[in-house]
Amino acid sequence: MSRPSTRGKNKRPKVDNNVDMPSEVLRKIHAQDEITEEDINKLYNIWKPVCQGCRVNSKDNPNCFCGLIPSANGSRKAGLWKKMSEILHALGPDPSMDIRASFEFPAGLTNLGATCYANSILQCLYMNALFRRGVFSIEPDLLKQQPVLNQLMWLFAQLSLSKRSFVESEPFIKTLELDNEVQQDSHEFLTLLLSLLERCLSHSKNAAVRTIVQDLFRGGVSHVTTCSKCGNDSEVSSKVEDFYELELNVQGLKSLKDSLDDYLNVEELSGDNQYFCDSCKQRVDATRSIKLRSLPEVLNIQLKRCVFLPKTTTRKKITSAFCFPRELDMKERLSDPAQGDLVYVLSAVLIHKGNAVNTGHYIAHIKDEKTGLWWRFDDENVSKLGYHPFGEGSSKQSRNGQSDAPSQSMNSDVETFTSNDAYMLMYSLRRSKMNCLKNPINGESMDKADFTGLSDDISVPSDLSEEIKNSNAIIIDVCDQYKLGKDNVVDEIMKRREEVRSILSEAPVQSNDEPYFWISTNWLREWSDNVTSPPTLDNSTIQCDHGKLPFSKVSFAKRLSARAWSKLLTLYNGGPVFSNQDYCKACVMDSAHNLVSGESYRDKRKLMKQFADAALSGNCTDGTYYISKAWLQQWVKRKVLDAPCEADAGPTVPICCPHGQLLPEQAPGAKRLLVPKNLWLFFQEDAVRVKPDDSIGCPTFHMDSEQCSHCYNEIYQVAGLEDSLRERKNIERRNHEKLAVAKSIPLFPQCTYYLLPSSWLAIWRGYVNASSKSISSTMEPESLDIVLDQLKCKHLRILERPLDLVYKRGTIFQRVSNTDGLTIITENDWSCFCKEWGCSEEKGISATIECPEFALNNVDACKEISVIEEQLNSHDEANDKYDDKQLTIRTFPEVCEDCIGERASCELMRKLNYTDQDIHVVFIQGKEVPKSVLEASETSFDPDRRISKRPRKTIAGNVVNLKVSGSTSIYQLKMMIWESLGVVKENQILHKGHAKIEGESGTLADFNIFPGDTLWVRDSKIHENRDIADEIGERVDPQHTQEGFRGTLLTADFSSQVVEKEPVV
Repeated sequence: MSRPSTRGKNKRPKVDNNVDMPSEVLRKIHAQDEITEEDINKLYNIWKPVCQGCRVNSKDNPNCFCGLIPSANGSRKAGLWKKMSEILHALGPDPSMDIRASFEFPAGLTNLGATCYANSILQCLYMNALFRRGVFSIEPDLLKQQPVLNQLMWLFAQLSLSKRSFVESEPFIKTLELDNEVQQDSHEFLTLLLSLLERCLSHSKNAAVRTIVQDLFRGGVSHVTTCSKCGNDSEVSSKVEDFYELELNVQGLKSLKDSLDDYLNVEELSGDNQYFCDSCKQRVDATRSIKLRSLPEVLNIQLKRCVFLPKTTTRKKITSAFCFPRELDMKERLSDPAQGDLVYVLSAVLIHKGNAVNTGHYIAHIKDEKTGLWWRFDDENVSKLGYHPFGEGSSKQSRNGQSDAPSQSMNSDVETFTSNDAYMLMYSLRRSKMNCLKNPINGESMDKADFTGLSDDISVPSDLSEEIKNSNAIIIDVCDQYKLGKDNVVDEIMKRREEVRSILSEAPVQSNDEPYFWISTNWLREWSDNVTSPPTLDNSTIQCDHGKLPFSKVSFAKRLSARAWSKLLTLYNGGPVFSNQDYCKACVMDSAHNLVSGESYRDKRKLMKQFADAALSGNCTDGTYYISKAWLQQWVKRKVLDAPCEADAGPTVPICCPHGQLLPEQAPGAKRLLVPKNLWLFFQEDAVRVKPDDSIGCPTFHMDSEQCSHCYNEIYQVAGLEDSLRERKNIERRNHEKLAVAKSIPLFPQCTYYLLPSSWLAIWRGYVNASSKSISSTMEPESLDIVLDQLKCKHLRILERPLDLVYKRGTIFQRVSNTDGLTIITENDWSCFCKEWGCSEEKGISATIECPEFALNNVDACKEISVIEEQLNSHDEANDKYDDKQLTIRTFPEVCEDCIGERASCELMRKLNYTDQDIHVVFIQGKEVPKSVLEASETSFDPDRRISKRPRKTIAGNVVNLKVSGSTSIYQLKMMIWESLGVVKENQILHKGHAKIEGESGTLADFNIFPGDTLWVRDSKIHENRDIADEIGERVDPQHTQEGFRGTLLTADFSSQVVEKEPVV
């Protein structure tokens, strides 16, 4: 059994009908002067069947309602049938998405641009229960005086009680006067913030609150130097210094144990580094080490991942893997071992993402002390990690690139983790009951009486709690309003869709015997596709002047069943109403008449086209009327229509002069030809039909018509002027035969010559050699009187130098240029130029050639050598008697070197003051630099020349075009080359021609680098390759990088920040 064919499954069924049926019906109506019901069915396409399964709505079938709405599961890009999710998206973001699931789920902090460093530290401090309890215990009087404490408590209160999934950090950041567009170091921020809080809290009347920062974060350390001879410690060894974090080296170390060993390592002082012992009264060998005297409740460990590279004078981030334990036993690390356990538990990991030092992104992984769950804080986004610092299921490799494979440097029974980006570690002391400490840990047992200053429960102050409660109520109300609006939109959309589907299902007329109505397709489409339905039913667009439905509008209308029409009319009213009897007989009769007359016109025009073709080909023997040849050529090319068009007007307008007479054929565009009388009458009739009110739009010119005498005289007067100008130029070419063809003239010493600007001679040469077609349009040279005045400076000397002389083959010649310098001409040429271009001979600039006496006999007779031959032979061997430098030109008046130098200097500055122009950089990889590259910068730059912006390969190497300015520094240029060609900045050996470009602080203007210049660069490969992002990170904003937190509240004078008014929360 053969498989059924599915080739035409989804194709629209073809209707077997005569395409020209309306024309046949109209011819029949015109012939019989009668309209039958069958004619109406054919003209209005009523006979066509109800369409099923079309992909698009058929315009020529009034019974087709397909394509007005999509299929049952379909959708559209806009309108009523748009995807519901996209319609709801237009309502704006759902505020309920910003509500956190429960208060057990921590809230995030907004990033104001580059404040991720502050957000991470604030989250670490908030998640510490003891610190949070201390902040909430600050008395109101102190909050009124300290805006920082007030905003910090408000921030912590929102993180505790707000229903929002993230809290605005802007008030606290603004209070600290931080620049939210500048990335800072999180470690420096924590150090300065704790110092600021310590100063602010020092005014507290509550002893426990007053020392909360010291009790939680402060430890003690001593720098001990011990004499190896007497065994005594130095006097300063007994001094205990405070620390709030331990800064440990990472470079070359694999684990926290190694870093602690390195930090507490004993250093030997010997040789030149011997220590002077006060007890021994001499320089002796000694040891130096750091001793931990006491440890805080919260141990902050700063991993020093930033190192300085002396070779590149930049800083680099160390991204090597580093191992640290979940539990850290510090009992043996104290100088005086404590009694009992001294075990710290990992409570937070601050992570810096990115390879550069001054850029990147900070996030924090923090453990909830109450539940033991770890959370990932990434500004506004907070996610659960489980009971693992880097996420559950990360035993080998976590999502963040961290792993927790056991480290060999740690005890095998201690769980450890490894990270390439961990920047700070926070460990909290493990105790059976956590209380605020009054004294740092020093190995002694702690008395419970020391912790009675703060309550055991962490509660937000009642005033803040009430304010946040009101804010939460507003948030819930906004969410409810959004949900109500969303439900209303969904209900309205579903209701509209059901209405459209229901009415369209009843729309087709099943039988021609039942009554039906006509409706505008445009209105129907708008009604079925818009979210909001049209206000009223509008059929005015398909109504004719007789108030009926013309058959010409059938393609813009649909035939609707009486039931569907009744529903639409009830819902939307409107009109006009077109029933099955409202077809327009008058429009049908007019269309029939126009069709027949149009066909008659087309047949007549085709016949006239044969006469027109004969006239254009010169085969017309009975021509009696003139028309424009160009107009007739266009008329023949035009498509044959049913009636004349606008272009058919004015067949004689182009050959009619302003005086209303026949324009001479010598005038531009006045070519004409003769056409037969019947063709002319056809053209005239069409012109009158197109423009009946234009009485002079189509003047008649019989073959006996005479040309306009006024226009004839004007044309020949202009022709006479052109002949006169042509004769004048011929005379000038004969007078200056060699100059006109750009031939060099032989020069002789002790003879008098004259000088003219080379640019003026080039313009004159183009003027006298112009072809007859462009004789009147070629630019005419300026008067010599004006040109010579412009050549003289305020000292009455000349501002241009004569072109250099060359001596070859026994003859002296002058070098050639069309733009620069002064060109030598003979006395005869000068005399003729004065007569031709209006200048007195006494005003000329004279010149004589001077050369050594012994060379005078070597000068041969005159030779005519063209400019091209002169340039081709420019490298011929010169005469052995003397070189070109011995030939000089003495002018009168003399050359003004001072003014020429000043003008050249101004021109150089103008050229160097450019912006956004291209230069070319070639990456040379071979041993030899091509000569074309070395000499490329000597060529002139054309600003209008199109230049490719893409890197390309040449024989010399890769070439790249760079957009630069005269003020672009060499450093910026090298960074562009690094980005485009991949050559590290320190390895670039940059040249312009043979000159090496040194340093980085200078600009392109300092090195005379112009637009269009070609530079070349080599790769020394001395320094190792590195990412350009590292360099960019170091140079992002050197001013901000050096200033750090300067100018903010963190470094301001504390006494100036105490205020009397209560700050606005």
